Amino acid sequence: MTHLKPIARPGEPMLACKARTSVMIPLGPDSIPAEFVGFDGLDGLEHIAIRFAGRNSDPARPTLVRLHSECLTGDVFSSRRCDCGEQLHEAIGMLAEEGGVLLYLRQEGRGIGLYAKLDAYRLQDQGADTYEANRLLHLPEDARDYTIGARMLQAIGVTHIRLLTNNPDKIAQLKDAGIDVAEVSRTGVYVTDANRAYLQAKVRHHHLLNPLALIADAAAGMGEEGLGITASE
Repeated sequence: MTHLKPIARPGEPMLACKARTSVMIPLGPDSIPAEFVGFDGLDGLEHIAIRFAGRNSDPARPTLVRLHSECLTGDVFSSRRCDCGEQLHEAIGMLAEEGGVLLYLRQEGRGIGLYAKLDAYRLQDQGADTYEANRLLHLPEDARDYTIGARMLQAIGVTHIRLLTNNPDKIAQLKDAGIDVAEVSRTGVYVTDANRAYLQAKVRHHHLLNPLALIADAAAGMGEEGLGITASE
């Protein structure tokens, strides 16, 4: 994808978002049962919802939901420049236990696309932080549209949720789009020497991270395994 959003034709109504094909796919070495759901009526990209029944679900609690933006380098190739892969696997583990929905949104590089993200990485190597690099490329700091996720949730009948996130923008956008975010649970903070500056930039942009977790001494000796710290509101 690119950072350019699809342009609606003048007067063209927004299509209704509807769930289409769903199929069960066992995940990981434990063969976690997961239902993959596709949609019609989104933005032309193949976003998916993954539903988990959960081994110990509690129907009295709001549905646990994680919105995860695609990160090829982190999710597939275990990049140490971010913590996306760790957060994705943390979410899958929680959802496998508690049940809920993972929305996998095709919004690579905070919405600017894979190639532009690689361009931004080069600028970060020269001293820019992750947000400054996007600005130097004349791109938005964060172009992600979480209302897409809201439409997906509404299409599968999920509107009362417990959101797993450290990002206040996700909370605000979902609420504005009609989703009842009843609770927020923070994701772990996975610090390594390679991603500490990236996480510190997130703190400066008001992500719900504990700054103490990012102090150099806090992760000393942790190496590539990182430091996992989880807090809940």
